[in-house]
Amino acid sequence: MKKIYAIIVAVLAFAAASSCNKFLDMKPTNSLDSEASINSVADAQVALNGLMREMLSASFYGRNFLLYGDAKGGDFTVVSNGRGYDGLYTFSHTENSGTYSGFWSVGYKCIAQINSTLEAISKVEGESGSYNAIKGQLYTLRGMLYFDLARLYGRDYAYDKAALAVPIVLELNSTARLPRNTVEEVYAQVLKDLSTGATLLGDSKSRNNGFINYYGNLAIQARVAMHTKQYATALALCKEIIASGVYKLYTNAEWAGSWAKQWGSESIIEFAVMDEEADLGASSLGVAMVRSGDPVNARATGYFVASDFWLDRMREDASDVRWQVMDEDELSTDGKVPGRKGSCYKYVGGLARKGDGKAAASAVNIKLCRLSEIYLIAAEAAFHSADKAAAADYLKQITKRSPALAEPTSSTVTLDWILNEKSKEFYGEGVRYWDRIRNNQEIEFNDIIAGGEGELPHPNRPSKINRTFFRCILPIDRDEINATGKDVLVQNPGYSN
Repeated sequence: MKKIYAIIVAVLAFAAASSCNKFLDMKPTNSLDSEASINSVADAQVALNGLMREMLSASFYGRNFLLYGDAKGGDFTVVSNGRGYDGLYTFSHTENSGTYSGFWSVGYKCIAQINSTLEAISKVEGESGSYNAIKGQLYTLRGMLYFDLARLYGRDYAYDKAALAVPIVLELNSTARLPRNTVEEVYAQVLKDLSTGATLLGDSKSRNNGFINYYGNLAIQARVAMHTKQYATALALCKEIIASGVYKLYTNAEWAGSWAKQWGSESIIEFAVMDEEADLGASSLGVAMVRSGDPVNARATGYFVASDFWLDRMREDASDVRWQVMDEDELSTDGKVPGRKGSCYKYVGGLARKGDGKAAASAVNIKLCRLSEIYLIAAEAAFHSADKAAAADYLKQITKRSPALAEPTSSTVTLDWILNEKSKEFYGEGVRYWDRIRNNQEIEFNDIIAGGEGELPHPNRPSKINRTFFRCILPIDRDEINATGKDVLVQNPGYSN
């Protein structure tokens, strides 16, 4: 297979957010040095390739964003403190440390690249072919980035849409010192970008592997609609994706093997990780979840293991096909809890640990949206719309992965059933936290580690939280505020400015 990013030269090092005071305006540097270098659709594609590579940074979609959703959602726990990234689980965030400022810096670097490329295209459009497909992806990706940044730094939309989120930056301006926009304003921009992107992309049946297509755009729109409680809209979007026939649910026989393959039949948004481009090696997403001391992967760190709560859900059916990517964790191999399968091998290609067809097992594509999620969004949207028959029908397409369990019906389906099924299906894919927050559900953390060792001390959060807890959103790094100005960039409540 051709390397999707082979035409991109190394992106110049981006100054860390802790020392950058013009991140909002920084022009991207890749093989096309400036907007003046875009003179054809091929040139614009090169710029898009560079953007996709940057989005797969460890600080965003390449690792941390997916870890964030499970570590904060209660599906992960830690065996011991201090191994790395456990600050996500312990909510050890202050304005000076543990800010995970890479979300902010990488997010805005990507937005700057998008704005620069759109500006460049506007100067040459019409001279050499149609740029609609690339523009459609750029608008979609900007909408996706703003949606996720708003969730990271702003309150849940239904809880407090007037709260501050992130600055909206739509053009390059070297003198800009922009304040934070509200959650509602950012969501409005997200929907505007996604709508523009969908129109430009059209309803082509092309999969566009490694990039974004029309249905990927609709999937992001469906997520946004769930956060704004526009359930009829979310259901309609899901129906269109399902009815397109472009994607197909994995059978039980196919499910485990899908993690050892690229571009599976369920992959709506799957970003490419190549051996020498975007492969994080010992710092990869998969390595963070593989058991420390794994006999095949010596680099495995075992930062996170499955919580007892998640394992209890899975133990309802020993024949659940999703066990096929789980293996013993160190609590089991140390003899404390024999048979405890709390280590996840999705992102090293499954239990064979050979990746998804490339030389390095850590160079596994990042699956950001699968068709299973669309079915479960449809189930929840139908449930909230009081159509329990439809909710049960969508849900049972996924519960088939637990063949020993009874299928849901219109009289038995519940919201918790839908969300718990989603938890089982998307363990390690960064979904759980957002579902809990937007449904205003309490999150309990497995701080009392299996094996009777007692409760690990986590002074920065209690063992149970809800979305009112101030650390449910990240602080803005102190250096970023100092560089921009306290009068402009206001800190989130609860943190010191």
